[in-house]
Amino acid sequence: MPLRRPPRASTAKEGAAPHSPWGHVAQAAAALAAGMGVGRFVFTPIVPLMHTQAGLSAGAGAHLATANYIGYLVGALAGILCPALVRSPALLRASLVVLVGSLAAMPVTHSTAVWIALRLPAGVASALIFVIAVSSLLSHLREHPAHLPGWAFGGVGAGIALSGLLVLAVRSFADWRAAWWASAALAALLTVMAWNLRPEAAPAAATATAEPVTTGGREPRARTGRWFTALFASYTLEGIGYIVAGTFLVAAIEQGSPGWIGSGAWVLVGVAAMPSSALWAWLGRRWSRPGLLLAALVVQAVGIALPALFDGVTAALVSAVLFGATFIGISTLALATGAHLRFPRSVALLTAGYSVGQILGPLVVAPLLRHGYHQALLLASGVVLAAAMAAAVLRIGFPHHVVVAHQGTPEGRSGAVERIPAPGGSGA
Repeated sequence: MPLRRPPRASTAKEGAAPHSPWGHVAQAAAALAAGMGVGRFVFTPIVPLMHTQAGLSAGAGAHLATANYIGYLVGALAGILCPALVRSPALLRASLVVLVGSLAAMPVTHSTAVWIALRLPAGVASALIFVIAVSSLLSHLREHPAHLPGWAFGGVGAGIALSGLLVLAVRSFADWRAAWWASAALAALLTVMAWNLRPEAAPAAATATAEPVTTGGREPRARTGRWFTALFASYTLEGIGYIVAGTFLVAAIEQGSPGWIGSGAWVLVGVAAMPSSALWAWLGRRWSRPGLLLAALVVQAVGIALPALFDGVTAALVSAVLFGATFIGISTLALATGAHLRFPRSVALLTAGYSVGQILGPLVVAPLLRHGYHQALLLASGVVLAAAMAAAVLRIGFPHHVVVAHQGTPEGRSGAVERIPAPGGSGA
């Protein structure tokens, strides 16, 4: 059953949606492209250049990645614990400016400590941009078709593709410093496009009363805990496994292929990610989400392992497509499943587990990086397969008909539940 959020009473003070909802989609996509696609993931195609040109060791690269993910967890938790932040246009703009500044400052030093200090606030800014943009989509596009937010989340993939193309072009005639400055310029351009994005409006007075959740009279709410536990384990393990590929895939591919193949594969990751959120949301309307989650995790595990098992262009490109097509989709399916189960604060809990997993991923594989990236990718693939096993447990007896009724609304009479869109790798 597609998840839908019941409409709330609107007021003139809240303001009408943009004349064209696609304008709002474009602004939100630009914010997500800047905050996630560039601010968070441009490190992936630049890190091989820093290894060869700036003296960055593999272990130090893992520490830089971890610092960024710690910052992201801090920003995500701030958005969860202080909802007023999500409604602040000033904070959105300040976060975009901090992000651009942190990218531009990376080339001015060769100090690993300073790089870590810069990647930490960049992670905080990325998370705040993400939660503000997602909340804006939830608030202003709630009465529009569900595929619109899905295309907005495609901004993450667009940012990955654009920054990957930029690094691929720059590396042909300049060094790692120019790659960071070019990325900062791209983030600045996207910031201009996202500058007038309207955050979520202040909440209106409640007009509906939630009734107890039922599952056709067979299962009380408390019983959903066993399925949520399996979902939480699966999503946390996915955070550990996917982030290793999300950080080191380009460097791993370049170990066995010409240098341009790694950056080219990263561009392909972004291209494959652009439509994936809308696609997996559409599939979730027709097939069981736990089943789709299991399939997506298995496909991703195969994609992560390919560059470690086979050298050459074909393996690299297939890996890029499989990884790009699944990492946002898995978040789409996991968060929608958590919302379907109606487990208290499911999105916040899943976000926290996923974020902790992203912090642990680079630390877990850091000892393996002395021998290259292939062992790290194989370990990451194994972790994602473990996530798939947890998803397989989730499918056993899954309550497909958990509903929540809301009095006084058409959704209450039909038994629909809240729609949660597809976050690009966070869920905040």
